[in-house]
Amino acid sequence: MKSANNLGVDHPKAAVVAIDLHRGHLDMSVATMPTTPDVAARVLAANKRLFDWCRSVGIPVIHQVTSYRDVEEIRVNPFWRSRAEEPGNTRKNAMRHNIIGGPGCTVMPQVLDSRDFIVNTKKRYDCFLGTDLDFLLRSHGINTLLITGVNTNSCVLATTTAANVRDYAVIVVEDCVDSMDGPELHAAGLACIRTAFGSVMNTDEVMALEGLAPRKPNAA
Repeated sequence: MKSANNLGVDHPKAAVVAIDLHRGHLDMSVATMPTTPDVAARVLAANKRLFDWCRSVGIPVIHQVTSYRDVEEIRVNPFWRSRAEEPGNTRKNAMRHNIIGGPGCTVMPQVLDSRDFIVNTKKRYDCFLGTDLDFLLRSHGINTLLITGVNTNSCVLATTTAANVRDYAVIVVEDCVDSMDGPELHAAGLACIRTAFGSVMNTDEVMALEGLAPRKPNAA
C-alpha cells in the first residue's frame, strides 16, 4: 500500500475540491456549456463514489460553482469574448453561461450532501482567484487537495497550477475529471498536471493511500 506521505507532506490532511459539477455543464436540459451526456453520466457516477467514501472517513467535500452577476463579468475576458457565438466552439455560449439566478448555477443533486461546503463565487478557471477557497482550506488545516470535476484542460489544470504554487499537495482524481473539449484535451491536461503540478491517481488508488483518511470508513 502506498503511503500518503509520498505526496510530499509529513501529515496529510485532505479535502476534495470539486470543480463545476453543476447543471451548467452536466444537465443536458439546461447546460450552456455541456459535456456530452456519456461524459456527464460517467463523471457524476465516479464523483459520487469518491465523495461517499470521503464523507465516510471525514474528508470534507468543497464544491466550486461558477456564477456571474451579469454578462459584463464574462465579456471583460478577451478570449471568451472572441469565442462567443463562434459556431462549433465549445465556449460559443460563454456570454450566457451561469448567470446568477439561472438553473446552471446549481450543483448536481447526486453529488451534493448537506455536510459539503459550497464556494459559489468562482468566475475564472482558477478556483482560487476572487474566492475564499484558500481561506476555507487554511482555516481547516488542509494541505492536500483531491481535485475533481470539469474541465480537465481548463479549470482543473488552472486550479491545480494555482494550488501547486500555493504549496498544496495535489492529487487529480483521474476517473473523476473530464472535458467538454474532448478526450485528446482531457489527456493533454492530465499530462501537463502529472509532469509539473501534481499527482494523477484513480479513485481506487486514492482510497488505498495509507494515512490519507483521518478515520476508518463507517461500517455499512
